Amino acid sequence: MLQRTVPSALVTTQRRGELLLVGLDRPAKLNALSTELEQALLDVLVAATTSDARAVVLHGTGRSFCAGADTSQLARDPAQVAAYYRSSGRVHEALAGLGVPTVAALHGHCLGGGLELALACDLRVADTTAVLGLPEVGLGILPGSGGLTRLTRMLGPGLARRLILLGERIDAEQADAWGLLAAVVPEGEALARACELAERLAATPRHVHEWACRAIDAASEAPAATSLLVEQLAYAALSDAH
Repeated sequence: MLQRTVPSALVTTQRRGELLLVGLDRPAKLNALSTELEQALLDVLVAATTSDARAVVLHGTGRSFCAGADTSQLARDPAQVAAYYRSSGRVHEALAGLGVPTVAALHGHCLGGGLELALACDLRVADTTAVLGLPEVGLGILPGSGGLTRLTRMLGPGLARRLILLGERIDAEQADAWGLLAAVVPEGEALARACELAERLAATPRHVHEWACRAIDAASEAPAATSLLVEQLAYAALSDAH
């Protein structure tokens, strides 16, 4: 049963059983990532690490998941960029390293920093209204919050170049064909489907998710011998836990 909603200025949280639903709540700006929104989300994610939630579902309120960064607040020099990554800019890596399963429910715009948030989640579900893209090159910058790295590792350099260098936007069907999504659903059903997947993930033994993600990351990043060693160590660690 859905429990009470706890709003903040820019982020909402809801508990649904063992799930924590986290909503980006700046609908008038298509949930564009201002410094304030990122900090509010970071605060929620930090609190989630000490809660008893077994999985997190990230979604957006209004007409879009997230239209990207608030361009009026973009850092303009190296010192500002460094300060940003020490403060609210940590939010993408906080999400990626949360320690519990994460699923993003996408609809409408999922662009720039919004797509980078989605890529930081374990799984992504999109409805048929979703449009994904990384427009940063057109602004004279690059995706700099993990999106470039994660997208390249997921898709390979060829498809990553299409999205990043050409600024292509793709619909949910194309994103699914490329392997970015766990499911495509009819309009308005992304959150429900994301919760279904999150409930399945939450039902797995607590440490399996973390070890599995480490092994999967090693398989995509490390030499084969290292990846095999991590896989075997993960298996041994999980076996010893029973």
